[in-house]
Amino acid sequence: MTSIRSTIKRRFLAGLVITIPGIITIWAIVWFFKFVDGLLPFFDNILGYHVSGLGFISAVILVFITGFISTNVFGKKVIGFLERLFLKIPVIKGFYTAVKHLVDAFSPENKSSFREFVVVEYPRQGSFSFGFLTKECTIKSEKNRSELCLRAVYIPTNNLYLGEIVLFRETDIIYTDIPIEEGIKIILSGGIAAPSKILEAERCQ
Repeated sequence: MTSIRSTIKRRFLAGLVITIPGIITIWAIVWFFKFVDGLLPFFDNILGYHVSGLGFISAVILVFITGFISTNVFGKKVIGFLERLFLKIPVIKGFYTAVKHLVDAFSPENKSSFREFVVVEYPRQGSFSFGFLTKECTIKSEKNRSELCLRAVYIPTNNLYLGEIVLFRETDIIYTDIPIEEGIKIILSGGIAAPSKILEAERCQ
């Protein structure tokens, strides 16, 4: 009887492991589809009724057209004008700049965004966190005529898009052999996708 219960329990847990990610993924796709589909009620007002999927297709086409326009000279000038317009509005300026920098950081075409996937001792001694090395900054002291070279590390605290910027000394950063793309997967999975062994890579020059 105990063996049968253990077998049923193992099979049930195995089923949960397989079905839960699938259900969550399907739910996320359906939610995203409905969300985007409802962003453009233009056709609903014209037709007088809702056509499922028409708003989603229109949004995809609109994004594609925007991307196409942004790759030519005229489109870049238009986008540049709109960006300058946004930056002149006090409330929108801060929000737009923060979102743009964050999106650019995850863009594969941006070579100056995340440079390395690292491990740092944070937020307290004995606790370690994954982070993304962003850039180097130097603090100059006019009084002591000295310089302190620090490295900025972005540490996600809520999935990926919210986090903290912490400055570390070079010797306090552990560089890994994990690519940025894999590092993003590790963060999004809550650490589940992290390899059992991480090799320490050479320090960033």
